[in-house]
Amino acid sequence: MEKVMLSALLAVLLGLILLLVGLFLGMSFYIGREKVSPFECGFDPIGSSRVPFSLRFFLLAVIFVVFDVEIVLLFPVVMMVGSSYMLVGSYLALLIFLMLLFGGVIHEWREGSLEWEM
Repeated sequence: MEKVMLSALLAVLLGLILLLVGLFLGMSFYIGREKVSPFECGFDPIGSSRVPFSLRFFLLAVIFVVFDVEIVLLFPVVMMVGSSYMLVGSYLALLIFLMLLFGGVIHEWREGSLEWEM
């Protein structure tokens, strides 16, 4: 039990140290007008640098991330299918998970988020 507590404490401390190092390295020490203006080869910027982009592109990117994460969640289960370690409850949980994912795809399809034409 002590090893588990020690490894958990070490993981938390390592995470905090990495967080603080990232925050320190990411700090901007000097923010001025020239720092925040876009650089266009020495010329004065033309127009706004904050050009709006299509919300459909953002939605498509979010859908990709969601379904990419579900592939990562499914990979260990696929490797276990057919082994003696897979119990009936595991098959039921896999079936429910796949039904939820299929329901999400159907919802996105009906909503029109999977249309590729802009």
